[in-house]
Amino acid sequence: MSKKVLIVGGVAGGAGTAARLRRLDETAEIIIFERGGYISFANCGLPYYISGVISKRDHLLVQTKEAMEARFNIDIRLHSEVTAIHRDTREVEVVSGDQNYRESYDYLVLSPGAAPIVPPIPGIEREGVYTLRNMADVDRLKTLVTQRKPRRAAVIGGGYIGIEMAENLKYLGSDVTIVEAAEQIMGPLDVEMARVVGKTLLDKGIEIILNDGVKSFDGQRNIEVILNSGRKVEADLVLLAVGVKPENKLARNVGLAIGERGGIKVNDYLCTSDPYIYALGDAIEVKDIVNGQPALIPLAGPANKQARIVADNIAGRKVKYKGSQGTSIIKVFDLTAANTGNNEKMLQLNGIPYVKSYTISPSHAAYYPGAIPMIVKIIFSPEGGTLLGAQIVGSDGVDKRIDLLATAIRMGLTVYELEELELAYAPPYSSAKDPVNMAGFTAANILKDDMRVMHWEELDSLAGDSYVLLDVRTDTERRQGHVEGSVHISVDSLRQRLDELPRDKKIVIYCKIGLRGYIAYRILVQNGFDAANLSGGYDIYQALHYQYGEAVNMNEQMTRQE
Repeated sequence: MSKKVLIVGGVAGGAGTAARLRRLDETAEIIIFERGGYISFANCGLPYYISGVISKRDHLLVQTKEAMEARFNIDIRLHSEVTAIHRDTREVEVVSGDQNYRESYDYLVLSPGAAPIVPPIPGIEREGVYTLRNMADVDRLKTLVTQRKPRRAAVIGGGYIGIEMAENLKYLGSDVTIVEAAEQIMGPLDVEMARVVGKTLLDKGIEIILNDGVKSFDGQRNIEVILNSGRKVEADLVLLAVGVKPENKLARNVGLAIGERGGIKVNDYLCTSDPYIYALGDAIEVKDIVNGQPALIPLAGPANKQARIVADNIAGRKVKYKGSQGTSIIKVFDLTAANTGNNEKMLQLNGIPYVKSYTISPSHAAYYPGAIPMIVKIIFSPEGGTLLGAQIVGSDGVDKRIDLLATAIRMGLTVYELEELELAYAPPYSSAKDPVNMAGFTAANILKDDMRVMHWEELDSLAGDSYVLLDVRTDTERRQGHVEGSVHISVDSLRQRLDELPRDKKIVIYCKIGLRGYIAYRILVQNGFDAANLSGGYDIYQALHYQYGEAVNMNEQMTRQE
């Protein structure tokens, strides 16, 4: 007996479910209800169309109604909103234009997505304040930037969409200010990694305001963004990018279980609390595979995988969704930032013990032209070294390495197994010891106690007279910037100058990225000194101490602050 399956919402989740289900079951009756005018479009490409990087609007349309109906024999109803679910009779209410009707189902799939958060800020309804989530939003913004060419733009929110829009508005010639209420942009990254991204934005002429929210939108001809601090930002265009929330209204109204994070609650098979209703995508809560807690992870990759699993289960295959780890990546002008698994903030919130390490490696063999350093931060368990999270900021090759580390987390690998990975090498692409191998080597050294590390933020817990801060870089590097109060002995002359260091104090070593610090550490401990290497070296110190409020030379600022 054929099944009748209704799907609420298109794009990755709904359209993907319908296509997979048809491939598995040629007899099923499949109807998609989409309240917008497009069955499938590329959400992630919207900022790039506004700037013209993506030149044609049609390139955003992944699939058309006509093409999908013809290929998959699916009934697609655009501009049709499901307004209610009747679980007792297994029917939905649909509003389409001036029509209001009911449609029965055997199985119902909820893929309503997530909606932009629009806070109740005075003046937020005024003209010139926009969100960016769908084709209607992008059309409005494209018309504005084409006709008026805004000279000043304010982006409220420093997450992925906010930063991508800031970049693309800058490409259009706008003066851009990012306003972020938190202490950092890029929440999935830890603060020191986020500050590297922030410095790139500053270098490109984008202003960043942190720890300050919006109080109101005012002004006459132009928009005056009034912040909680009293500061005012003038803008011709304001983009709200403060986050998204799961569309749970339908599910909540019909009594389906809602999770603690506000998403629709589903089991391992993506079934809701009603055995005839499935849900997926940005609207649901999933299990975080690192900490085991419910999470909202509104990303396209997980939604596409969930679509296959929902279709499989409706077709009679018992397939589990094992959870997500939030792997993501962003282009920020000529920089790339990426993360996977849990960051420090998340691990601390869940009381999970961890160790962290930094390595800074060239994107490919240093002797081959064009090698660019990437900062690789990995977080791992102190017992056994299981990988818990990773963050990378760099340029070429960041995507390859974050995908390797995401795979390692998914498979439950340890840092010792990162050491053993045999990865493709040729000078234009990598090094004989790939950055992922290097991260493994460094982490394994820490766990095996071959190198004791400290982190820059830990220095505050040491009494100032209990340690000596040793700079082992070259004279040239020292002149370009150093930590005030540090002693300078280059690593290559350290053996000859050991008598200059006190044996009754801890020697805390730093170099540029940590590698020479490790060599100096091995020299010192084998000569009877109590030593520790500062993980990530001077580069991480700069990232931790850099302040967005002053456009000054970074090295000069570091010395002055210290």
